[in-house]
Amino acid sequence: MEAPAESMIVNCSLYRDGQPTDLPIDQIAKALSEPDSFLWLGLFEPSEELLKSVQTQLCLHDLAVEDAHRAHQRPKIEAYGESLFIVLHTAVPHNGEVEFGETHMFLGDSYIVTVRHGASVPYSPVRQRCERDAHRMSAGPGYPLYAVMDFVVDSYFPIVEDFEDELVSIEEVIFKGDYQSDTTSRIYELKRNIMELRRATTPLLEMTGSILRNSTPLISPELHPYFRDVYDHVIRINEATDSIREMLNTALQANLSLVSVQQSEVVQKLASWAAILAVPTLIASFYGMNFSNMPELTWTYGYPTVIGMCGLVCGFLYWRFKRARWL
Repeated sequence: MEAPAESMIVNCSLYRDGQPTDLPIDQIAKALSEPDSFLWLGLFEPSEELLKSVQTQLCLHDLAVEDAHRAHQRPKIEAYGESLFIVLHTAVPHNGEVEFGETHMFLGDSYIVTVRHGASVPYSPVRQRCERDAHRMSAGPGYPLYAVMDFVVDSYFPIVEDFEDELVSIEEVIFKGDYQSDTTSRIYELKRNIMELRRATTPLLEMTGSILRNSTPLISPELHPYFRDVYDHVIRINEATDSIREMLNTALQANLSLVSVQQSEVVQKLASWAAILAVPTLIASFYGMNFSNMPELTWTYGYPTVIGMCGLVCGFLYWRFKRARWL
């Protein structure tokens, strides 16, 4: 059953001189005719009908609307005439796992539309922060675009910190010598999460670089320092994930090496005890043959002598193996 349109529309506000006014979605086209104003429309997993309605009023490109409806897009920035279509991947920690979603944004001269899919947090804090800065909001929708991108990128930092904590935990398990069978699976799980995060963050370098290199009237030059800040944050995240990935490779090799060493130690101990036990086994096998003329069969001290000899030889072997650190 399809959700009602009201649940898909997070907000629809018209900004004049940085001040918001709530707007019915069917009055978007009429409101955008007003000078010095822009629309900020927030949608969550909208239906095809709702997107078609927004497309008609804002003259959005068919391909961009199709991508925004289907989701499952890679992070990218594309120009369609005088508008931009931007895709970001969002990441949200949940029950020890990282869930990924998508945010699609349409940016025009007088509007910005955000479309959220999957795991993400509402952009209410972003909106509130923007509305406190009426001066930059009065410059158009470029500032909300920066604010959303900055919010998404900053949400990656706690996840990277969780990855670093998990890496430290894995290293402690490996190097304290307490072998655990799930250590290798933990390493591979963390590597998988790192790769998924990198698929979300690496394209942002090209996206923010494109915004800074290509002059567009949709983004005021005075906002370029803000996008450079986003660019710097993305670089920090990528450097951190690269470092974690390299450390995980080292941890995996160290874990496999330590497992091999532990297995070798077990084999040495088993071989040592086998050699020690082989002495009395060999002597006892001789005396179990029931021959008539066995040495010491009629000697009074024959039995204790054989037992003593077994003990001496076994003790000597134990001392040698202990000295060689096999036991």
